[in-house]
Amino acid sequence: MKRRIEVLSSGGNDIFSQNCRITKLGKSGRIEDAHKVFARMTRRNTVTYNSMISAFVNNSRIVDARKVFDGMAYRNSVSWNAMIAGYANNGRTGEAYDLFRKMPERDMRSWALMISGFARAGDVDRARKLFDLVPDKGDVVCWNAMVAGYAKQGRFDEAREIFRRMPLRNMVSWNSMLSGFTKNGEMRLAKKLFVEMEERDIVSWNLMLDGLVEAGDLDSAEEFFGKIPDPNVVSWVTMLSGFIKQGRISDARALFDRMPVRNVASWNAMIAGYAQNNLIDEALKLFNQMPERDPTSWTAMINGYVRNGKLEDARRLLDRMPFKNVPAQTAMLCGYTQNQMMDEANDLFCQIKTRDVICWNSMIAAYASCGRMDSALVLFEQMLEKDSVTWNTMIAGYAQARNINEMKKLLEQMGPLKNVVSWNSLMTGFLHSELYCNVLCSFVEMRTGNVEPDQSTFVCGFRACANIAAIRFGQQLHLLVIKSGLWMDMIISNSLINMYAKCGQVLSARLAFDDVPHPDTYSWNSLISAYAMNGRGIEAIGLFDQMLAEGIVPDQVTFIGILSACSHSGLIGQGIQLFQRMTEEFTMKPLAEHYACMVDLFGRAGRLEEALTIAQDANTKQNVALWGSLLAACRKHRNADIGKLAAAKLHELEPEETSNHVLLSNIDAEGGNWGEVQNTRLSLTMSGAEKERGWSRIEVGNKGQKFSSCDSEHPRKGDIYSTINSLATIDMLS
Repeated sequence: MKRRIEVLSSGGNDIFSQNCRITKLGKSGRIEDAHKVFARMTRRNTVTYNSMISAFVNNSRIVDARKVFDGMAYRNSVSWNAMIAGYANNGRTGEAYDLFRKMPERDMRSWALMISGFARAGDVDRARKLFDLVPDKGDVVCWNAMVAGYAKQGRFDEAREIFRRMPLRNMVSWNSMLSGFTKNGEMRLAKKLFVEMEERDIVSWNLMLDGLVEAGDLDSAEEFFGKIPDPNVVSWVTMLSGFIKQGRISDARALFDRMPVRNVASWNAMIAGYAQNNLIDEALKLFNQMPERDPTSWTAMINGYVRNGKLEDARRLLDRMPFKNVPAQTAMLCGYTQNQMMDEANDLFCQIKTRDVICWNSMIAAYASCGRMDSALVLFEQMLEKDSVTWNTMIAGYAQARNINEMKKLLEQMGPLKNVVSWNSLMTGFLHSELYCNVLCSFVEMRTGNVEPDQSTFVCGFRACANIAAIRFGQQLHLLVIKSGLWMDMIISNSLINMYAKCGQVLSARLAFDDVPHPDTYSWNSLISAYAMNGRGIEAIGLFDQMLAEGIVPDQVTFIGILSACSHSGLIGQGIQLFQRMTEEFTMKPLAEHYACMVDLFGRAGRLEEALTIAQDANTKQNVALWGSLLAACRKHRNADIGKLAAAKLHELEPEETSNHVLLSNIDAEGGNWGEVQNTRLSLTMSGAEKERGWSRIEVGNKGQKFSSCDSEHPRKGDIYSTINSLATIDMLS
């Protein structure tokens, strides 16, 4: 009676029509228009508020829905349930549960919404605790929510236990079990249950069809589709999507043309299929033929134009939209940001009235990729609701900019949103800044926090170990890779080979290589480099021949490795032959690194005139390495004349680098040209340049040992210098 009096006293039919309009606009995605209607209403009733809350909730605008909810003078169970559903459906079960506890009176829908919310969020144990408190155990909806929750998580024994205990089962109960099997790819169990079902509805058939499509078994799916007694539009669209997903566009179009009834979803699926396969003209034809379009239709077409690089066409279509929606605007925004059109992106971003998290993240990521971290930070601080992607994007941006302090500060502030991507971004930043020990410390800290490493984590760890020769830590990482089951991953395997190679563990590198089922070019390159850098040139050449016999095509990196092997082992003839094969047989244009290898090859052998000729003939701008190799060879063979030419060239290429002058000074000193030595040292002193102190690192007894030149602080300096003197004496005697 109270409800009837409220409606009558509020204007009756006028409010009723306005409420219906709000609901209709909300369902069509025209949320701003719905809110305008709501704002203009001089008199509202509870239904008005509930309609507006539902409109906001259905468009994922939970903050706006909560504002309306908080502004209500009187709330009924529909109001409370709408807000609980909004929070729960968006994964915000904590806030949903807070409302649930505050409800003055709960109905069975309230219990079902909360149990379903926990179950959908994967918190099945919490859902079960709530389920056990339900006052009316005869409500089938709560039982179905528990069955669906357990089944979705793959906890089939518990799902069966709830299913068996149900006082009453309906089609939803059976379909919940069936959905759990199909969504988890358990098609054998799904088929068994499907056969056992006493009756089936179209949902049952469609679940089976969707399971087969998701499993990629289109032949079985097509056969099953033909057996559906009365397929509905969902059946047709499911089969259509399966063809599109596998790129079978002609089959999809044939099915589309056969459809007895087409809804807007079928048109949208076909348009998206054409767009994804770069058939944008065909997509446009269908778009123009559509009897009715929804926001998804426009978004699919705009996405298609963006994917095909037709940004002007995409923008024209966006401007033609009768009502803008965030997904369409975000698609256009992504097109601008992917093409570094930041002014256009920023203008569009400012026009979007209600931005979702994807929209914010796209803009932040674009600024971060451009190195404009100040602009990214402004947006980041303006965001009210950040997700893990937001935080990780900022960390990755600071990592790229090598801003270690900001990167670490953000990771500490993330709290429970911190995940493996966050740690990977941090470790990548440390790698870029050559803080290799920090990478390994972060790996340990991440494991302490019970975050499981993934492919990128292990690759970062192996790269850090390789750069500081931390072989013990690398071996421990190797064991973790085996335990995690990722040892078959090609990228991880290649990083492992490279790590052992740079740590001088050639045998371990070979064993890691032998574990790779189908080694690629990178795998072979890593192993060849391992033999090359450890002076085993003959074996490296043998590997190169084996690589060719296996049908693996070498690339430019392969020849850098094999030429380096020849250089380190003094295999001049083989090096010349391989260089010729690279240019003639494999028609590769030599890079600066190839020329540097050849200069080093002749330089080590004392054939400095030939090395000089190659250095002068090399038609490349990036030739610092080859002139550096020549200068080093001149010092070894005490050739001051060619050394001066090399030093002059290096001074021209990198005038700020003092080490080249020091090396030339050493050549003059060893040749007894003390006047030249004095002139060189004087010029260095007058320029204010200082030689950067060299250092090296090695792992001894599972501890890192770092040495720098002229180091007098090491606790075992006496033993070290004694050993060096002994080695020098042996070298002189030999």
